[in-house]
Amino acid sequence: MELIAGLIDFILHIDLHLVEIIQNYGTWTYLILFAIIFSETGFVVTPFLPGDSLLFVIGALGAKGALNFQFAFILLVFAALGGNTLNYFIGRIIGQRLLTMRNSRIIKKEYLYKTQTFYDRHGGKAIVLSRFVPIIRTFAPFVAGLGKMSFMRYSIYNIMGGVSWVMLFMFTGFFFGNIPAVKHNFTYVIFGIIFVSLLPTIVPYLRSKLRR
Repeated sequence: MELIAGLIDFILHIDLHLVEIIQNYGTWTYLILFAIIFSETGFVVTPFLPGDSLLFVIGALGAKGALNFQFAFILLVFAALGGNTLNYFIGRIIGQRLLTMRNSRIIKKEYLYKTQTFYDRHGGKAIVLSRFVPIIRTFAPFVAGLGKMSFMRYSIYNIMGGVSWVMLFMFTGFFFGNIPAVKHNFTYVIFGIIFVSLLPTIVPYLRSKLRR
């Protein structure tokens, strides 16, 4: 429970915690940020890690000079692309085995089914669109690998989605993250980012409920 409470606190006050990390670890901060983004997109067991909000805060701190914005941008693009590529190969090579393991708790089947539905609805471009939907972006490359999408085709979507995802949130943070109204109400901004990111899954779910 303490771990969950700590994670929630980190996400809701990510701006303050990231400043602490920079002060305590200096240059090693870049490695920590790389590891978080890589893990959030690279492993199906870590969809809970912050992605959108973290990139937003990095952009805001980059605007203030607390981080090297250009270096962080390039580094995190590689983290996003590398994480998704690893996840794709996990799905391609051992995905079926993981799913058929008895009493397996490695993968939440509910998330997998939601991702499969999202993937069926949008086709290949789901790899791009999923970048902007928490949890689904972690499972989309796994599903693509499991479905044996060709690596060349997957890589094109992966590059398009990874670059646009990092660019959108980092540049939004760079230009808007230090506006006083945003800075002094950052917890609400985080809630807003999470809510908007989840809309692509919430809206179809509500529609299906209303039809029933």
